[in-house]
Amino acid sequence: MPSNNINIKSVAIIGAGVMGAQLAALFANKGIRSYLYDITTDTATLGKDRLKIIKPPPLEQPENIELIQACGLDKDIHKIKKVDWIIEAVPEKIEIKIEVFKKISPYIQKRAILSSNTSGITLNELNKNLPENLKSRFLITHFFNPPRYMKLLEIVKNEQTSLEIYNSLTSFCRSILNKGIVPAKDNPNFIGNRVGIFSLMSAIKLSIIKNIKIEEVDFLTGAICGRPKSATFRTADIIGLDTLESVAMTTHDKSKYDESIEVFKPPSIIKILIKNNYLGQKSNSGFYRKNDDGAIQVFNPEKNEYQHVQKLDLGINQNILNNENINDRLNAIINLDNKYGDFLWHSISDMLLYCANRVPEITSEPINIDNAMKWGFGWQFGPFELWQMLGLEKTVKRMQKDKKNIPNWIRDKVLKKELTFF
Repeated sequence: MPSNNINIKSVAIIGAGVMGAQLAALFANKGIRSYLYDITTDTATLGKDRLKIIKPPPLEQPENIELIQACGLDKDIHKIKKVDWIIEAVPEKIEIKIEVFKKISPYIQKRAILSSNTSGITLNELNKNLPENLKSRFLITHFFNPPRYMKLLEIVKNEQTSLEIYNSLTSFCRSILNKGIVPAKDNPNFIGNRVGIFSLMSAIKLSIIKNIKIEEVDFLTGAICGRPKSATFRTADIIGLDTLESVAMTTHDKSKYDESIEVFKPPSIIKILIKNNYLGQKSNSGFYRKNDDGAIQVFNPEKNEYQHVQKLDLGINQNILNNENINDRLNAIINLDNKYGDFLWHSISDMLLYCANRVPEITSEPINIDNAMKWGFGWQFGPFELWQMLGLEKTVKRMQKDKKNIPNWIRDKVLKKELTFF
C-alpha cells in the first residue's frame, strides 16, 4: 500500500455520543459512508438524529445524513468487516475501550486501520490489550471537537505502528478531511490539551495569587493576546469544569517529567463550583451565568455567589488597546507598572517556559506546539511565534531577573544569538 495512496471508502465509528456522531458527519460531508455503532441500534439512531439539531450544524448538507447508518454492536457487528477504518469514540474509561476492542477485533479485515479518538489515554496503555495482528495498524487519532470546524487532528504512533500506515492515514486526513495534522508523542494529553490546559490552569491560579478578578483575567487573556474572546474562564466554562478537572488530573497523575505538575491540581474555586453543580455552559452556570433577563453575572468566590459583571477600568490607555500591532500592544501592557501588567507578563512568560520545557518531551519540533494551539484552541499565534515576536533575548533577561528557570536549549539560543525559532 503506497504511503500516500490509502483508499478509505467506508468507516465504522464505535460510540454514537456527541463526538462519535459528529465524526460520522465529518465523513458524510466528504461523501464517505459510515456505520455509527452504539450498544443498540436505537441508541445509535438517537446519536444520528442529534446531528439535525446540534449547533453549530455538523452536516454541510442535510441530505449527507443518509450516508450514516445507525448500527447496534450485537445485531450489526458483522458490518465492521466491510470498512477500511474503525474509529473508537466511547467514553474516556480504559476498561470500556478495552472491552470494545475485544468485541470488534475478530471482525476487522486484514488491511483495515483501527484508531482511538481518546484525548488522554496513551497509545501504549491501549496497545498492550490488542491482539498482535492489530498492533501495527493501531493509532490514536485525536480529533478536536466539533470536528467539522476544528482543524486540529493529533495522530499518535509508537514503535509498533506501521510507518506506511501512519503516513498513509496522515496523508488521507490532510488531503481528504482537510485536517491540520500534528504528530504527537505518546504522552498524557498529547500536545493540544497538555499546553492548553496548562495555560488555563496557570492563569486561574495566578489570578488568585495576584488578586485579579475573573472578568479582568478574561479581558487580559482574550483578544488582546490574539486568543479567542472566551479567554480563560469562559473557555473553562465551555469545556465544562468537571471535564477540565478530569483532563488536568490526567496530566497530573500520569506525567513523569513535568516540572510544573502542581499547576494541574484544580484550585478550590473549581472544586466549589463543581460541588454546587455549576459545571459551566452545559449547566448554564459556571464561572459565569446568564440570568433570565439575559444579563451576564460572574461568580464571586469570596462571597460564594454571583454578581453583575462590573465595568472594567484596568488603567490601560485606550490607544494601547486599539493598537492593531499585537507585538506593540502586548509589549506595552506587560511593561505597565501595575498589577495587570504584572499578571499578564507572568501568565505569558510562564506559558512560554512551560512550552519550552515540553521540547522534546511531547514533540521535537516547536512548530507542532504552535500548530496545536492555533488549530485546536484558536490562538492567533503559537507560543513560539509569540515569543519570537516579543523578543527572545529581552524576555529571557526579564525571566532571569524574575528568577524563573530557563531551559538550557533556550539559554543556548540566546548565547549564540539564534533569536528565532523558525
